[in-house]
Amino acid sequence: MKRAPIAPAAAGASASAERGPSLLTPFDLHLIGEGTHVDLYRKMGAQVIRAEGEGADGVHFSVWAPNAARVSVVGSFNGWKPDANPMRLLDQTGVWQAFVPGVEPGALYKYHVVTRLGGASVDKADPFGFRMQRRPGTASVVWEDGGYRWGDASWMAERAKRQALDAPISIYEVHVGSWRRNQEGDEGWLTWRELAESLVPYVRDLGYTHLELLPISEHPFDGSWGYQPVGYYAPTSRFGTPDDFRAFVDAAHQAGLGVILDWVPAHFPRDQHGLGFFDGTHLYEHADPRQGVHKEWGTFVFNFGRPQVSGFLLANALFWLDRFHIDGLRVDAVASMLYLDYSRGEGEWVANQYGGRENLEAVTFLRRFNDLVHERHPGVLTIAEESTSWPMVTGPTSSGGLGFDLKWNMGWMHDTLDYMKADPVHRKGLQSNLTFSVWYAWSERFLLPLSHDEIVHGKRALITKMPGDVPDRFANLRALYGYMFAHPGKKLVFMGGEIGQWREWSHDRQLDWHLLDEDAGHGALRRYVRDLNRTLAAEPALHELDSDAAGFQWIDFRDADQSVISFVRRARNPEDFVVVVAHFTPLPRRAYRVGVPSAGTYRVLLSGDDREFGGTGLPDRREFEAEAVPWHGSAWSIELTLPPLAAVYLKPARTI
Repeated sequence: MKRAPIAPAAAGASASAERGPSLLTPFDLHLIGEGTHVDLYRKMGAQVIRAEGEGADGVHFSVWAPNAARVSVVGSFNGWKPDANPMRLLDQTGVWQAFVPGVEPGALYKYHVVTRLGGASVDKADPFGFRMQRRPGTASVVWEDGGYRWGDASWMAERAKRQALDAPISIYEVHVGSWRRNQEGDEGWLTWRELAESLVPYVRDLGYTHLELLPISEHPFDGSWGYQPVGYYAPTSRFGTPDDFRAFVDAAHQAGLGVILDWVPAHFPRDQHGLGFFDGTHLYEHADPRQGVHKEWGTFVFNFGRPQVSGFLLANALFWLDRFHIDGLRVDAVASMLYLDYSRGEGEWVANQYGGRENLEAVTFLRRFNDLVHERHPGVLTIAEESTSWPMVTGPTSSGGLGFDLKWNMGWMHDTLDYMKADPVHRKGLQSNLTFSVWYAWSERFLLPLSHDEIVHGKRALITKMPGDVPDRFANLRALYGYMFAHPGKKLVFMGGEIGQWREWSHDRQLDWHLLDEDAGHGALRRYVRDLNRTLAAEPALHELDSDAAGFQWIDFRDADQSVISFVRRARNPEDFVVVVAHFTPLPRRAYRVGVPSAGTYRVLLSGDDREFGGTGLPDRREFEAEAVPWHGSAWSIELTLPPLAAVYLKPARTI
């Protein structure tokens, strides 16, 4: 068992507080004050102390509440009595501490905070609590880290290579509570260890390289999907203990899957036991509602200009990477952080010191976040959900960029879905929806998302966005996926997309797994997604140069009348390439000629119209000999029957 190091107790202002061993040195307090203590989770919160010869074992509690009149620890160990265990204030940093002997892991606790304004009091959960009660309970739970033994050394050693920008990255986005359930209702949730035995092999069999989990920090409201966290340092108790979550991540790593977490540093909810108005003042949020309240979500906005607040969040990011071996952080709602006028009308926001709309403190925070993550954990991915044209989101911080590894390509997502929702007879007028994204594809390093946000709140499930009868809807969805996996950029698809779920996603129920009984449609679609992932991983041309213009070459983007686009994807070795022809009408195109880069025999790698995927079986030939017929600006071309509503991948037979 790891033992926390003991430091001499710092001088305090409250003589009535029980003295005992302290984890906080004067240097710790100095770093906390300037917001540079990125290992805060090793010192703050409830730290279990096992110190032989130093008196009774117990727990060292510490909390930042600089404007409180008094703070005490209340919990199951003292009858929740505010006078039982008062805390003492450690100099001007505003950190309060108390050592309570005899407290064991599993004990419930909160901080009883008495404000300076009128002596009002409130019980607050621990901002650094490592575990929390399952809702509707709101107490923190004493948790002792250090007992888990990891088995993922091989993954950790290879992670940087597996997550390099020239590696295949295909992400299965998951809301853990609704992927699968044992039964309806809360008691039907699978535990982390059950998910390790079911979700992990399922995703691995589909060929994905990563799991991305919607936020799993503790949150009181199921309907927030985790995007309104209260316990930033606590994996939600809905699915088990922190060590159960470690076992899940460990199982994923041993199966060759990376684990990415959605992380929410933009805002937090107003729940009374949470961070809002923590010590009787707007401590974590701005006092001015034009800065401190998010109008769209009704939540509080973090005050990134306060060093202790940015330090709290930066330490939290490193906490997940350090304590849980997380492989990437997808930062939610980056646009709302960058712009002071986000979702605000005239007169509802406060300009920065230069009169602009840019949130300079948030920009500084995001740059520091990316620098710290990449310095402390090389190979970990940082991903921005950023929906505007903010420049250099993935540019290096040394050159004025934000420093992210990848940016969600929201423009691609909206343009593509608008195209796919249109009746095929009208698609010829929307050809630019498919082609425009390539013209800016190298301005950032992009990830292409078909995320949870696109299949809720009346937006409909992906397959029901597709036009036509049932077979055409499946064919359209296969065409969408075929185009997506050939397009430059890393990939992300939300759970259920692989089976063609008809109903909108709901966090209150599991996916409609019974649909797989209909193998010709839903099961066939899942096989297609699996083969797309395997093709993506097997073909360097489809992933090595995702962020380099040398990896892409148009063959023809002008054939709007027939709703066809064709292009070449190249590997770092330019002789290794894949020809992609995507057709978006429901009638086959006979004797369709396509220019190809060189002579030779071209073999079909994958066709979305194959019978095993529910298609008609076109093209009916699997090999095509290039002819010396100039076409599309090339000296060589092939002629084939284009299948309806399908993408076809071809490759020179000599390179297969």
